[in-house]
Formats: sequence, C-alpha cells, structure tokens
Amino acid sequence: MKNVVITGSTRGIGYSMAKEFLRAGCNVTLSGRGEALPETTGASLSHFKDKYIYVPCNVQKKASLQNLWDVSLEKWGSIDIWINNAGQNTPHAFSWETGETYTENIIKTNITGMIYGSQIAAVEMIKQGHGAIYSMEGLGSNNMIQLKTILYGTTKHALTYFMKGLAKELEGTGVIAGRLSPGMMLTDFITKTPDGEQSEVISDEKFKKLFNILADKPETVAKFFIPRILNNTKSDTQIAWLTNRKAIWRFITSGFRKDRLI
Repeated sequence: MKNVVITGSTRGIGYSMAKEFLRAGCNVTLSGRGEALPETTGASLSHFKDKYIYVPCNVQKKASLQNLWDVSLEKWGSIDIWINNAGQNTPHAFSWETGETYTENIIKTNITGMIYGSQIAAVEMIKQGHGAIYSMEGLGSNNMIQLKTILYGTTKHALTYFMKGLAKELEGTGVIAGRLSPGMMLTDFITKTPDGEQSEVISDEKFKKLFNILADKPETVAKFFIPRILNNTKSDTQIAWLTNRKAIWRFITSGFRKDRLI
C-alpha cells in the first residue's frame, strides 16, 4: 500500500489517477485551489471512506505546497509518491496576443509550481530515505511546436528538462524522479478556456480531426499509468501512453474508428 499526493486532482487526469490509486488500495491526498472538494467529486469517492483526504493548495505558493506535504505526512505517516499534475493553459492565441495575467499564471503554475513541488518532495523524501516524484508532460515536451500554444509548450519543454536533471541530482538518495506522458485527452483543459468558455480549438476542423484520431478519455490513461507507477523502481523513467508506434497505428486505422470524442 502506497501513500500518494497529487496536485490538481479534483478533475481531469489528476482526479482519474486519484481514483485508480484508491482502487489499487493506496491512500491518496487530493488537492486543488478550492477550499473544499467539489460536492460531486466527494460523492463519487464516498465508498473509499478513510482512504483519502483533500487539502487546498495553490501551487504558485511554496508555503501552500509545504502545507500539502505536512498535512499529508501527518495523516499517512510517509509519502511514497508525489505527482505534480496541476497545470494551467492560456487562450488559443498567438504568444504576443496573450495577456500578462495568462502569461504569468501559466509560468507560475506549470514551471514554478512544478519546481516548488519537486523541491519540497525531494527534501522530505531524502529525509525519509525513499520516494518517487513524477511530473506531467504535455505538448512541447517532445519539441513539437503547435501555433497558438507555444506558451504552454514552453512550460512543458522546461518541465521535461528539469525532471531529467532532477533524476540525475537524486542519484544515490533512494528517491527517484520520472515523467508521465499522457498524450491528448478529452478534458476541460482542451475544451474550455481558462475562463470557462468554450475553447476556439473545438471549432477548428483540423484540430478536431487530429484530436479524434489521437485523444483518449482521462480514465483510460489513468488505468494505464497507475500500475506502472506503482511498479516502477527506476529513475528518469518516462511512462508514456501515446507512443509513436501507437500514434502511427491510429492514423492507419482512423477510417475504421467510431469512437469520436468531439
């Protein structure tokens, strides 16, 4: 049984991973910016009873992440797995058209928040002599450039570099660091803007065609991730759902697939 902390886990892939960890018998700390777990989320987890807690956390603030660790440690006794999943997007626009607030938030959440979380987890896990730190990759991690998403891509490219470097720095400590690569997923992150409006990409026919070929539901990806995370003992591991081989096969068979997502 592992004790797991996941940032940004009230919806999307974070929530789906939390649920899969619980199904695997783990203790899980969910977190998000809200003061309490959304009512519908809490209801869907009710049968797990004392196996999870919710801790409010703003990953842009290091003290808030430290509190997330401290409360989780007090509850579970140790933390085996820490996942930096909280992420921010920007409106679908050219980089020079993106407002200052959006620009600041994507950097503070996707880069600074991920680094803060990793720093805290590394310090505390080295003290306890074991642990695993994972961060969520995304568009840009593989150097792919997609117009009107380059701010997001820049943050994910930085995340990959940082996590590969962190894995090397942690050698000999008993703590490992790795990356989770989910590919495209049908979540609010894609379909809605940061303000909750429908994203422009949904009406982009080119994007819709590509998305329907390559994308999956977050629960599908989570079911793939969790057993591999629990069984992994190697540092600098990338656990990737949408591999190049899988993507090529989907393009080849796209004319026969009926599971359109948007």
